[in-house]
Amino acid sequence: MTRDNSPEAVAELDRLEEAVKAAPAGDTTAQIALWRQATSLEHWFFIARGSADRPRPYAVAAEQGSMICLYSSAARANEAARALGLLDPEGDAAPLLGVPMPAAIDYVASFGQAGVFGVTLDHPRLGHYIPLTNLGLLKSWVERFGP
Repeated sequence: MTRDNSPEAVAELDRLEEAVKAAPAGDTTAQIALWRQATSLEHWFFIARGSADRPRPYAVAAEQGSMICLYSSAARANEAARALGLLDPEGDAAPLLGVPMPAAIDYVASFGQAGVFGVTLDHPRLGHYIPLTNLGLLKSWVERFGP
């Protein structure tokens, strides 16, 4: 089983999300800090859909197009699966995919061929998103600063 991300790293995302909400219109500094923190996680988690031998990450329909839902922790992925009605409220944990960074960026980017538009973080809790076309920027941060 993949080890979950540290509670401190996940809590930092919540702090940064509050900074995004408080930022003046047009100021992307907090948004950049939020995604930098997301790239510093050891793993990105996805709710697995489909068969066990060919799982795919859960995605939601958005105005821009399909968005893969990435989660900062296994706990948040399970919480979201329950909130989104993907699990029986009393049932077991959701089947998850835990993909180590930076391979997770390439994993998500590969869904561009299937018409996926972007990736959303901790949906529906946070819900910030980035288009797949911007994943190269995230990858450059990881290569430059490390996960």
